[in-house]
Amino acid sequence: MYENTFPNKRFKYTAEFLQKHISKDLKILDLGVDNPFSKIMKEMGYQVENTSGEDLDLETLAIENSDAEVITAFEIFEHLLSPFTVLKSIKADKLVASVPLRLWFSKAYKSKTDMWDRHYHEFEDWQFDWLLEKAGWKIVDREKWTNPTKKLGLRPLLRWFTPRYYIVYAERI
Repeated sequence: MYENTFPNKRFKYTAEFLQKHISKDLKILDLGVDNPFSKIMKEMGYQVENTSGEDLDLETLAIENSDAEVITAFEIFEHLLSPFTVLKSIKADKLVASVPLRLWFSKAYKSKTDMWDRHYHEFEDWQFDWLLEKAGWKIVDREKWTNPTKKLGLRPLLRWFTPRYYIVYAERI
């Protein structure tokens, strides 16, 4: 079902990590609009709702009013100015979240055509851990993986060895 290509490799690792920690009888609120991975979660048998595309830096009511037992946030916190506010507003006591890791050889991403498609933060693993801990979460499990490409050059070569994605399962303290 998944190849070793973007985004399929990321989806494969994310799906395996989710299945390792989250039972299919728990209700999930996935932060962000309906997306290819939320569709995959539904195909896997999870009960998934998404937020509606509101600016989560300014509007957290969908999170605060949700009766979901699990929050998922896959590559969304790097797009927020204040992920701390969102993490504090979560009522569920389980969180599965992933972020792209900051790479010393690659600048943060900024789209020239889409104002929402930019990264305000690219975390190192310890920074994301600290953010979660300060927001009242205990990390139970974590994994990293690379995102190799078949292009030539120093940066593509480094992508074979340098982890690009970081995923955590955390529980509310």
